[in-house]
Amino acid sequence: MTVISTATARIGDWSGDLQACPIRQVLDRIGDRWSLLLLLTLKDSPQRFNALGRAVPDISRRMLSTTLKTLEADGLIWRSVEATTPPAVTYGLTARGLSLIVALGPLVDWAFANAPAILSDRGR
Repeated sequence: MTVISTATARIGDWSGDLQACPIRQVLDRIGDRWSLLLLLTLKDSPQRFNALGRAVPDISRRMLSTTLKTLEADGLIWRSVEATTPPAVTYGLTARGLSLIVALGPLVDWAFANAPAILSDRGR
């Protein structure tokens, strides 16, 4: 319960300036449809652009590019461009991105464990 009470106390610190709230700032970025999936895809090794697109097959190339740019701007992934024709672009997790994956591990585990029951409840 210490984690929950600490988090609750910190939320109260930001109640006056909602735009500056770290929870909103961070979770709005990683809580979108694609960011967490891409971060999880990169957790084991760096990937090229097309490999990421194959790993998350329902993402459009435009959204993949946009999401990767956002994750790079937030310092969660790095981008390397090789001077080939066409350029070979590789993406990987930064230390910050890896620390996020570690922090989100229990949430991901919870989602896998509870998804069948949640989907069943939705069906009713």
